[in-house]
Parts: sequence; structure tokens; C-alpha cells
Amino acid sequence: MENLERIADYFERNKLTLVTAESCTAGLVAAILGDVPGCGGWLECAYVTYAPQAKCRILGVNPATIDKYNLTSEPVAREMAEGALRNSSATAAVANTGIAGPSAQDGIPPGTICFAWAFEHNGTTAVFSETRHFDGDRNAVRKAGAEYAIWRIVHYHAQLEDRGTANAG
Repeated sequence: MENLERIADYFERNKLTLVTAESCTAGLVAAILGDVPGCGGWLECAYVTYAPQAKCRILGVNPATIDKYNLTSEPVAREMAEGALRNSSATAAVANTGIAGPSAQDGIPPGTICFAWAFEHNGTTAVFSETRHFDGDRNAVRKAGAEYAIWRIVHYHAQLEDRGTANAG
């Protein structure tokens, strides 16, 4: 992945520490970020929770959320990100849950990934989420999803910072 150093510089400048909560990318977000020398200064930890039971037990996802919205859903991704923040001292979390492939599950096509990004900001937790579809085989979907998740950390954090600046003026 290109420009990882730029992302690392952003984390350092903004004093962000990161936790990941990954399902379909199976730790690939953390692995990509782990390629950056000095990542130990801002990458706190990573959770890989494939099974619904692990999402509930480790990250505190409510089983009723899974029952109501499905495992591949933004509400589940949001609860994963919030749980990862709660279980760490990080100030930012990225989470994903989805279907890398090769086949559809519960009517959801392969390549579908739900993401969430959560930030400790001004004494509250701000959470953003999106659903995206990626083309390719299982590993291409996982790689594209992991890279997308990383780039959007900066995007959403910058939005929060812009809001804070606008509100301060």
C-alpha cells in the first residue's frame, strides 16, 4: 500500500492511537499498518473476530443486533468499533465485517464489507459507518477492504477536526 508513511505521520501529528476489530480482513488492516517502522507508537492492538460468538464475547456486540440486522451490517460494524475502543486505551478504532467470498451468504453478495470508524473526541465517541462492495476473488476483496479501511481513518478523523475548528471559531 502506498503512502503508509503519510498515514503514520497523520497519526503521530494528531496523537491518534489505533485499535482494529476485523472480521473478513482477518487482521490484514493491522498487518498492513505493521509494515510501517515505528507503528508501535500508534497501533495499540488488533482483534480478529470471525465468529459471531467472538464478536459478542470479545467486543460486546449485542446478539440482538446480529439477529436484527445480520452479521454483515453497519450496526454490527459500529458495535465492533465501539467495543474495540472500550477494550483498549486507543483513541481511534476501525472495524469491518463482511463477505469476502467466494459465494453469497444470506442474500448478501460476495465482496460486500461493512465498515465502522470510531473516535474518542471531545469527551464523546463519534462513530461513522459505510458499506462498500469490492470486486475480485476472496483475497483481492480482503486487500481492497483493508486498504479502504485504513484510508478512511484519516478521512473521518479530519472531518471531526474540521468540525471542532469550525465550532471553536
